Amino acid sequence: MRRLAVGLVILAGVLAPTVLYPVLLMKVLCFAIFASAFNLLLGYTGLLSFGHAAFFGGAAYVAGYLIRDQSWPVGAALMASTLAAALLGWVVGLLAIRRQGIYFAMITLALAQMVYFICLEVPQTGGEDGLQGVPRGTLATFDLSNDLTLYYVILTLSVLVFALIYRIIHSPFGQILKAIRENEPRAISLGYDVARYKLLAFVLSAGLAGLAGSLKMLVFKFASLTDVHWHISGEVVLMTILGGIGTVWGPIVGSSIIVALEDQLADKVGSLVTVIMGSIFVVCVLLFRRGIVGEATAFYQRMLGERK
Repeated sequence: MRRLAVGLVILAGVLAPTVLYPVLLMKVLCFAIFASAFNLLLGYTGLLSFGHAAFFGGAAYVAGYLIRDQSWPVGAALMASTLAAALLGWVVGLLAIRRQGIYFAMITLALAQMVYFICLEVPQTGGEDGLQGVPRGTLATFDLSNDLTLYYVILTLSVLVFALIYRIIHSPFGQILKAIRENEPRAISLGYDVARYKLLAFVLSAGLAGLAGSLKMLVFKFASLTDVHWHISGEVVLMTILGGIGTVWGPIVGSSIIVALEDQLADKVGSLVTVIMGSIFVVCVLLFRRGIVGEATAFYQRMLGERK
């Protein structure tokens, strides 16, 4: 049943450009990767980061600079930017995991704001104008200047990332992360080096968030301060909570809804779109504590229980 559902979703992804604008679909996929990476940290490790925009936007700047100014191949630039985000995640993680709860969240936010101001002041980033005019180039033999070609490349990478995250959370490593989330003192008493596992989860999450930011930069051919702004960190929290924390499909569903709503409402209500997003967040917290996918899963399990 699960394999059939996955196959149908992939098939829908393949056919989606025939009815929807490919650029919008690519934006959805980029934020789905971003939210899934964030969920690996929050949903399965129990660490709430308010600074993930630093990895998302920072990698976008690195990839854009390498492609436009250093003439790097697209594939090499994507790998380098992902590694740069993972390295930044290692540095931030070393400082942040020493604290828990709101203190951890505030440290990640403060360090992310440092990255924001670096991107604002460093000449290579273009300041308030951002890094514009980044060529898409080619990947292997594929011409990425074509929206449809780039969409299928990003779709393929997305499927690989989702498969990797699924494998991680169902591995012994993932089970330890869940144990840390549920009862950290007990995990420590069992002999696990909790700090090391937290740091590794943070680095993995940061690297995948960086890949999402690099791909988004490639789609729109520029990186801007918006990508490293704290608002993006808040948005990915909303996506994850709306879809369902600690679920595989939750971040994908949540990011799809938020991106689609923003696209449809931006021209109609302007700045009021943030008010609408906030209202959705409040309703979700009050009525759907487990998120859309979490509540749907719980309802399905109750139905199965009643049938038995």
